[in-house]
Amino acid sequence: MTQVKVCGITRLEDAEEAVRLGAWALGMIFWPGTPRACPVDAAEEIGQSVKRQTEVAGVFVNATMDEVAALADRCSLTVLQLHGDEGPAYCREAARRTGCKVMKAVRVRDAASVEALRAFPTDFHLLDAYVPGERGGTGQSFNWELARRHRGPAPVVLSGGLTPDNVGEAIAGVHPFAVDSASGTEASPGVKDPARLEAFFRAVEAADSTLAVA
Repeated sequence: MTQVKVCGITRLEDAEEAVRLGAWALGMIFWPGTPRACPVDAAEEIGQSVKRQTEVAGVFVNATMDEVAALADRCSLTVLQLHGDEGPAYCREAARRTGCKVMKAVRVRDAASVEALRAFPTDFHLLDAYVPGERGGTGQSFNWELARRHRGPAPVVLSGGLTPDNVGEAIAGVHPFAVDSASGTEASPGVKDPARLEAFFRAVEAADSTLAVA
């Protein structure tokens, strides 16, 4: 069964709806360079509300270790999603300091981008689209054939422009552990569209059913 991570959460009602639909993980972004940045007070409320029901991921871009540790504690994070230039040593230390799982993200430009993840023995690897000057949440997809170059035991979380209309094709082509949606399930940046969110989950279920009988 393909898991679903819903990213760009900024509101408790959106978090609760994603959990109701069966989200494996929720993502709250702590990088100020995005319109989906989640205020810390809201993240604290969301984390307290949904902990023990789903994985609570904090998304960071080149944050200091002290900042990551403080937010992990305050917001009940269980996963650190690292979208910057963090190296393997940083990932190990973040896991040690917080007790959280670590999801290292890469923006896929070519096969070498995917192969570079071999240096990161983290809990998950997230594959996102490469868009110059952007760190994610672009609504752009990448050539899913490149995801097949991934090697190693870390489960793959597929991101980048996934919508209810294309997530089934992505699952069929990549067979990821999980799919991750931000812009593809929104009414506006940081605000989820309940109908699109439900349609995304239904599309994932349909894709899994098709693969099961193939």
